[in-house]
Amino acid sequence: MTYVDGYVLAVPTARKEDYRKLAAEAAQVFREHGALAVVECWGDDVPAGEAASFPIAVKAAPDETVVFSWIIWMNKAAREAGNEKVMHDPRMKPPEGKRFEDIAPFDTQRMITGGFEAIIEA
Repeated sequence: MTYVDGYVLAVPTARKEDYRKLAAEAAQVFREHGALAVVECWGDDVPAGEAASFPIAVKAAPDETVVFSWIIWMNKAAREAGNEKVMHDPRMKPPEGKRFEDIAPFDTQRMITGGFEAIIEA
């Protein structure tokens, strides 16, 4: 069964193109290091909910859009090896003297991430 890294985050709606560009560049790097697929989804029908919802989970502001993304790997070992290579790939390094948090088009503190073992694939 495959292994999936999942992400939910809030991106300022006005920075959609900045996010798309960053995500496209990162997707290429992940694919080169073993990811089977990288999917980035811009929220279109994401209700706010009252007790639990994607917008609540990432504390989305009214001028932000929820993004739901995932990376599919052959298995967890491939994910571990691939992520190690990605983290050392020079294309993933921020400019000298900067941190990723300084240049990201979203608040990295509100991003939800997790790794998941697939239990059904249909």
